[in-house]
Amino acid sequence: MRVIRRFPDPEAVSRAAAQDLVEVGRAAIAGRGRFCVALSGGSTPRRLYEILAEAPRWAQLDWRRVEFFWGDERAVAPEHPESNYGMAASSLLGKLGIAPERVHRIRGELPDPEQAAAAYQEELARVFAVAPDGLAPIFDLILLGMGADGHTASLFPYSPPVAERRRWVVGYQVARLGKTRITLTPPVINRAAEVRLLVTGTDKAAVVREALLGPREPERLPVQIVAPEAGRLVWLLDRAAAAEIPADSPI
Repeated sequence: MRVIRRFPDPEAVSRAAAQDLVEVGRAAIAGRGRFCVALSGGSTPRRLYEILAEAPRWAQLDWRRVEFFWGDERAVAPEHPESNYGMAASSLLGKLGIAPERVHRIRGELPDPEQAAAAYQEELARVFAVAPDGLAPIFDLILLGMGADGHTASLFPYSPPVAERRRWVVGYQVARLGKTRITLTPPVINRAAEVRLLVTGTDKAAVVREALLGPREPERLPVQIVAPEAGRLVWLLDRAAAAEIPADSPI
């Protein structure tokens, strides 16, 4: 199922996403005793995390029952300013006093990105109690963003992980950036029960239109590969990002 929601500005997107996370988390804890969420990097998620850390919203969820993961990571140390983990740690986890054993970060500081990817796949298998060479685990919620080139997580246009169908995590050199990334792959993303795609800004408008209304070209627009098999995908767009979607569009 795909749902498109539009909001006036990035702040409204962040607040709606925060409320969604709380509601999905509460339902997961009520049903299964814990909530497994994969966090995203970027400016919009940062604001989302800050909102979650504000009272009284933090009190709406039993954070002791939340398991934190990441959708992707840069090949940097956790204290590096570009670390997705570091951003979430400073804006959310540290403020909530999350126990270290509930925090499952990607070890971007390892010298070999494939080693970091393999270690994270083993960590996912351990926490979800599944075989590391079997079906991917089912996250309660995965948070994603989208770049102006149509990438999501660290699935970049025409990059090998876009076509990955077996491994859950891949580490690789992003040639167009000259950077190394470690990312969850489509087999994991599309097993999630809930996915939230947060997109804001005028620079994303053309790609939002192409991704939602254009032909399916996931190699060129990796965000199109996000299609949960049995779950729900919700796009949260601000007015600027949705500007090129016609008012009479069926979506």
